[in-house]
Parts: sequence; structure tokens; C-alpha cells
Amino acid sequence: MKTFSCERCQARVFFENVRCEACNAQLGFIPSELTIGSFEAHEAAVLRRLAPATQSQRGRLRRCANHVAPVICNWMVDADGAEPLCQSCRTTRQRPALNKTENRGYWRRIEGAKRQLAYSLTSWRLPFPSKAEDPKHGVAFDLLEQTDPAKRVLTGHDAGVITLNISEADDARREQMRAQMREPYRTLLGHLRHEIGHYYWDRLIRSTPWIDDYRRLFGDERADYAQALKRHYATPLASWQARFVSVYASCHPWEDWAECWAHYMHLQDGLETAASWGLQLNAAVPRGTPVRAKVIAADATDVQTRIVRSWLPISQFINAMSRSLGARDSYPFVVPPPVLDKLAFIHQVIDAGVRSAVPMNFASAAVPGKIAQGA
Repeated sequence: MKTFSCERCQARVFFENVRCEACNAQLGFIPSELTIGSFEAHEAAVLRRLAPATQSQRGRLRRCANHVAPVICNWMVDADGAEPLCQSCRTTRQRPALNKTENRGYWRRIEGAKRQLAYSLTSWRLPFPSKAEDPKHGVAFDLLEQTDPAKRVLTGHDAGVITLNISEADDARREQMRAQMREPYRTLLGHLRHEIGHYYWDRLIRSTPWIDDYRRLFGDERADYAQALKRHYATPLASWQARFVSVYASCHPWEDWAECWAHYMHLQDGLETAASWGLQLNAAVPRGTPVRAKVIAADATDVQTRIVRSWLPISQFINAMSRSLGARDSYPFVVPPPVLDKLAFIHQVIDAGVRSAVPMNFASAAVPGKIAQGA
């Protein structure tokens, strides 16, 4: 995540803020610019930008319709457009019933995590149309409450529909599940990154020229998924640390891809945050050279080396800070060489897709100015 400042008073502001604490300017995220704009009331629902207008800033903007409680979305939309919701909010197809106070809080937290997910996808120029915009290739989030103990609501992905049990937004319940499942890491944002990884497998790998390279690295996804899960939960792979980023990644090639996709998003977002804050580790390696945080560029061909030299020392520093504050490791993972190769492959696939070097499985309208293929 980049760092942001108020356009009126230059005070530090953050991605989630709706108001500058220093000068009281209204704040809103502008997806087309990947920045936080400062605004004041203008006419009806339209806001006036407080920064000097440039050619890219001349559009009339208003707040997403979900800017009110409980969601309090701070994304801006075209004031002259027909869509009342921002790109992130309009991917939500079902939301929990709001007659319960706790559900209102869960919905707000989930949408906040989803906006952070959408920020990364937008910054990488990956399309993520809603099902309403593209019924065949779009993505939809069903945020469901389990009301019947006999009917479990399972978080998962199916043909572009991501189901999330809203209890994942309850910190206490999520920690209980993390302990029961013996997972070192379980976060709301992590769930969303994992499930969107399944969605992009369909969009970037299925029926594309990448499929053979995918199978070479991750395995053959045509293996029976239900049987693979049954084996995994009965007898987890004992030697998973040698080839996988998590034990769950070892159960099936689809899950290996989704776990690696989530980790790729973790490290790129982490590197962007560290770089934006100017992080430099002078003692990253004893008697070694300083490590300065830097996002792995889209055209990088030495991804494995960059992860080892940059991300791994920074993740160790983050873990050391977490321990000093009495918390668990923020990044409790080991990245063996086979996982480095998988992360490098994901980097290559994303870059080729957004450049149209390898067509993605989207309707053409979802990729402005690019050639896309429906599948």
C-alpha cells in the first residue's frame, strides 16, 4: 500500500480515512489515480477536489453509495455515471442481514478488506468486473451468515462466486478456528486473497497456453479434488515444507496455486508499503549490505532473487517487530526454492496478461484497449 497525504494540508492520511484529522477535508480514494483525494462539498452529491486540477483530475466525482454506515466506503465514482457503487462494492452480490448489530460490523470489516484487495488488483491493472457487468467472467462475493447449525456456510470459490462466512470477520471466532485448524496464519484479507486466486486461475490459466507450465510447477489439477481433500484431512503430507508454502497448499494443485497467489499478494503489498515508507534495513544480514525495500517490477526476470534479497529480510524484520510487541509472527512462513519458482510464475503470468502478451479469459469489454478472449 502506498502512503498518502492530504492534498490541502499535506498531513499524513491513510487508505481507510474519510476525513483529514488535521484540516477536516473530506477524503476519498480515486481508483483511476490510485490516490487519496481531498474534497469539499460542492453541488448535490458532487464534491469539489481541493488539489489543483490536472487533465486526469477533471472528471466530476461523488462518493460510492456505500459511504454511509455501516460500510463507510471512501471510494469515489464518476458523478455523471449510472453506477452508484464503486468497483469494489459492486462485486458484493449478497450481504448479511443487518438487523443484528454484529452483522453490520462484520459487513464493514469485510468490505474494508475487499477494498484493500481491490487496490492491489487495480494497481496491477487486472480486471475484476462484477457478475452484473460480466455474468460469465465476472466475480461476485456472497457474504453469508450461518443461521442453521446443520447447514454449514463454507468459505470458497465456484465459477467466479466467492462465498465468505461472515464469522471470519469476528476476531475471536477466527482465532478459535485458526487454533482448531492448527494454522499459523488466518486473516480476513488472507481469505480474500486466497479465494481471488482461484478466480484468477480461471481467468489466467484455464484453457490458456500457460496450462502446461502450470502443471509442471503445481501438478495436474484434473486430479479428483474431493478425494484430494479427504486424503489431506485424514493424513496431511508430512514433508510439505520442502515444496509448499503451507500444508494446505499440498492437498491439491488448485489450492497450491491459490495459496501461492495469496502469498504473492502479501509480499508485493508488503514491499510497496515498506518502500513507500522508505524502509532500509542496514543490518538485514550480519555484515551484509543494506536492504532497501522495493516493489518487484512487472518486467522483472529475477523474481526469485528479489524475493530472497528483499522480501525475506523484510519479513524477518516484521516478525521481529511483532515479537517485540508481544504478538505472533505476522508472516509465519518459510519459502523453499520450489515456492520461489511458483511465485515467479505467477508474476510472469500477471505481467503477460495485463500486457495482452497472453490473452486472458475475460469479455473484451472488461479489458479496455486490450484484446481478450472469452472462455
